[in-house]
Amino acid sequence: MSQTGPATKKQRMDVKTIGTHNGTFHCDEALAVFLLRQTDTYKDASLKRSRDPTVLDDCDIIVDVGAVYDESKSRFDHHQRGFTEVFGHGFSTKLSSAGLVYKHFGKEVVASATGLEPNDKKVDILWLKMYKEFIEALDAIDNGISQYSSQEQPKYRNRTDLSSRVGWLNPRWNESSESQKVDALFLKASQLTGDEFLSRLDYYANAWLPARDLVLAGLSSRQNVDGSGKIILFEQFAPWKEHLFELEAEQGISEDELPFYVIYPDEAGGNWRIQAVPVSPESFDSRKALPEKWRGVRDDELSKVSGVDGCIFVHASGFIGGNKTKEGALNLASLALKM
Repeated sequence: MSQTGPATKKQRMDVKTIGTHNGTFHCDEALAVFLLRQTDTYKDASLKRSRDPTVLDDCDIIVDVGAVYDESKSRFDHHQRGFTEVFGHGFSTKLSSAGLVYKHFGKEVVASATGLEPNDKKVDILWLKMYKEFIEALDAIDNGISQYSSQEQPKYRNRTDLSSRVGWLNPRWNESSESQKVDALFLKASQLTGDEFLSRLDYYANAWLPARDLVLAGLSSRQNVDGSGKIILFEQFAPWKEHLFELEAEQGISEDELPFYVIYPDEAGGNWRIQAVPVSPESFDSRKALPEKWRGVRDDELSKVSGVDGCIFVHASGFIGGNKTKEGALNLASLALKM
């Protein structure tokens, strides 16, 4: 592909070239190219799309073509026989070119996009989070790995995922597939994948990660809330459930020291909530549900039953309740521990 704008001979010599295959494109190499262009080495790189080995051999780095995976040679294909590379860190899905590039260049991309120092621990957290929530599915889809057993029939079809939307950008079977047109569509696909990647990373860096910090602070100071350590207090609302389970595991908190209740302000009502911690992030069962005699009771009647002023409700299943004040919610939690 030609580059826009004039270039001196020295500039042309300094420009790196990324190579990938021509023809029908897919989400994995579209994102791989975008990610490479977020790095210092390849930020101004040109792109060649070809399956001709003589063309590809002139490239500085090749993704999704060539039947070679060798970091030392900057070759990142996953189609060759015997390829079994995975991301590691507990992930077992075979990598596509997106996962390969992300595995080797992802930390640099994360640090650059978020403005964090490369050695900041948050870079590692975000790098792993983005693989889990964004990249791994692209790897699986490109490698034909289903989310569920082949014995199960899906109840509906989903063609709105990122891989499908990239696929729709290819020319239709009865349209021209002239190379310049397809190359232009590939760039559109690459930008699409990159925009979504950066948008998701922005959320995790600026919303998800700050919530983790709040949960960590609450978990670390829970002994100051109640001597049992069974009650966590958040002075502001934040999504806490996923972070709590991850932090408990990281800190190796024993089962008999796990917290039972979380207290936090209502997002909009100006009231306070008491929520029982579930046995797992997706479970409807609680480590210790609110007392049976409170469940399904509301307002003044609940205040009489519990002996705590300002009560609003306790859910019929006992997983959550409300009080008009922080002190009231804390009192409910303290009482519930003893019942």
